[in-house]
Amino acid sequence: MLGAYIAILSVTSLQMPFIFAVILAIVGAGLISVFNEKIAYKRIRDNNSPTMFLMIAAMGLSTTFQNMAIVVFGPKFKMFPQVLPVGAVKIGSLSVGLLDLVSLAIAIIVIIGLEYLITKTKFGLAVKAASSNMGTASLLGINVDKYIMLVFFLAGSLAGISGILYGMKYTVYPQLGNVALKAFIASVFGGLGSVQGAIIGAMGIGVLETLVSAYIHSGLRDLITFILLIAILLVRPTGLMGKDIQDKA
Repeated sequence: MLGAYIAILSVTSLQMPFIFAVILAIVGAGLISVFNEKIAYKRIRDNNSPTMFLMIAAMGLSTTFQNMAIVVFGPKFKMFPQVLPVGAVKIGSLSVGLLDLVSLAIAIIVIIGLEYLITKTKFGLAVKAASSNMGTASLLGINVDKYIMLVFFLAGSLAGISGILYGMKYTVYPQLGNVALKAFIASVFGGLGSVQGAIIGAMGIGVLETLVSAYIHSGLRDLITFILLIAILLVRPTGLMGKDIQDKA
């Protein structure tokens, strides 16, 4: 949400070229994410508080930023200026919007890059070691705080990209970040810690919601999604492709 606001204000108020506004928004969203880690999550980690506290902190920060956006930017919807030509591409009998195709291409590039970063680089190896056991990772010489900061910057930057694409597709508004809840459900469905699982989970939930809207009732879409989340947590908490990792007491 904040990345989308940074981009749209950079374009409309500062008259910044769109590409520079996008870069500023991505970097800005990443820095805000690092700031959140410093003021909220780090203290929880240092106190060895239960993992649930991190989730509660995330919900609190989300609500805080939404209300700050309402106060600062107002509750009205804001539209990006037209950057891409309006049109659709015919693929057989299907008609797909140009922005949808661009979003799909960017998503594929980001996913491939993220998968490479996690599986093929020292950065990914250190992050996986820290996520498995921070204490052991520290003993092995891994600067856990540094890698957590980098992960938050990366996560914030990716959220900034998704916020810009979402805002271009629809509009920018304070509650735009609520879509992240569906992303969390998709991650749980596919398996936390698995990029492939997150993709499968997101596609599965997207297809499910579309079928529910088309053949049952659009008002039941979110209800069935949350029922799916509860069922997954009860039957298979690790998701489809997640690993069975338990917190040590």
